[in-house]
Amino acid sequence: MIDDLWYKNAVIYCLDVSSFMDTTGDGVGDFQGLARRLDYLAGLGVTCIWLLPFQPTPNRDNGYDISDYYGVDSPHGTLGDFVEFTHEARVRGIRVIMDLVINHTSDRHTWFQQARADEGSRYRDFYVWSKKKPRDANRGMVFPGVQKTTWTYDEKARAYYFHRFYDFQPDLDTSNPALQEELRKVMGFWLELGVDGFRVDALPFVIQNKRPDQGGGQRYEYLRDLREFLQWRTGDAVLLAEANITPDKDLSYFGDDGDRMHMMFNFQVNQNLFYALASNDVRPLARALERTRVQAPTAQWAHFLRNNDELDLGRLTEAQRARVFAAFGPDKDMQLYQRGIRPGRDFAVTGFDDIAEAGLSAPPLTTLASTPRARGRQAAELLLQRLRDPQAQPQRTVVPVQLVVRGSSCPPPSA
Repeated sequence: MIDDLWYKNAVIYCLDVSSFMDTTGDGVGDFQGLARRLDYLAGLGVTCIWLLPFQPTPNRDNGYDISDYYGVDSPHGTLGDFVEFTHEARVRGIRVIMDLVINHTSDRHTWFQQARADEGSRYRDFYVWSKKKPRDANRGMVFPGVQKTTWTYDEKARAYYFHRFYDFQPDLDTSNPALQEELRKVMGFWLELGVDGFRVDALPFVIQNKRPDQGGGQRYEYLRDLREFLQWRTGDAVLLAEANITPDKDLSYFGDDGDRMHMMFNFQVNQNLFYALASNDVRPLARALERTRVQAPTAQWAHFLRNNDELDLGRLTEAQRARVFAAFGPDKDMQLYQRGIRPGRDFAVTGFDDIAEAGLSAPPLTTLASTPRARGRQAAELLLQRLRDPQAQPQRTVVPVQLVVRGSSCPPPSA
């Protein structure tokens, strides 16, 4: 059991190292530059930095195609620079979490290259193969209209490999005990270098049974395995899950006793929030707030407006989605995969027992006041009021809380 619940009131600032501060003049941000701007971030009230992928990569998917789990992509500096950055962050009371991309690797990763070259390689079973093309190969694409299949034939391997995302991102078979051990080493490596946890990318796909002979389904027990290893290595480290799931699955990810994921992004509230903004109808938002309550004292939602991905509206009805498109993305080139709006604006992330306790205001979403213990429709109406009019006075006693926007560029030179 985790004792320090620091993440419940953390101000989490998400950033891409490459777009922050450049100290070498090559036009790409680096960890030396980021370390120099820690005082600037501390001045904003940031208590935790979430780093987007920074490991070596061919960079065909914004760094989410990792070719080496144990390094720093050379434009961002060295492992020594990273350690210095985490040390300086800790001195200022700022924690650091990083993306844990373990659903897949780049097809240039050494594991995959050895797996495709030698059927007897220990890395062969790190991935998902089939001698014949599975019948469902043309279903389940994450990027409809861009992807044509989830199974691609590799001439060298003489077999099809599974990829939930692009064909240059072969899926890992996380049910393989040898791979699980290797992934524990990856986590332990970065914990040793100073990180305080991980944002686990594409978690529902990570725990999916992927091999054709497994018959589908989710392996929720693997979530507890990850949690137990994390707490054993670093007692107050956390796991923040990217899991766009329905409320009936919430406890499967948090755990009945809060013994799986510490935090999850609340996609249900996020999507209904944008519908409320577009329609002035807070009833679906109120229902989403009620349906996503958590019982375990260690579990926590992370509420946000925009993130590093598209604004996913897939959980709304077709009519609701059309209303949001009309308000925020009326042009077809603003929309993506027929379900969302392209990324491009800053976003906020925080953890509170109720999103209304955050009392979200309009951009720039820095600090604001909230009404404690607002519930249901009252909470939704208060939230909508604060979003539309950040100067509006709350109707009850307020408690100060904080939010912070994502940094998409280098801070001012005077910072």
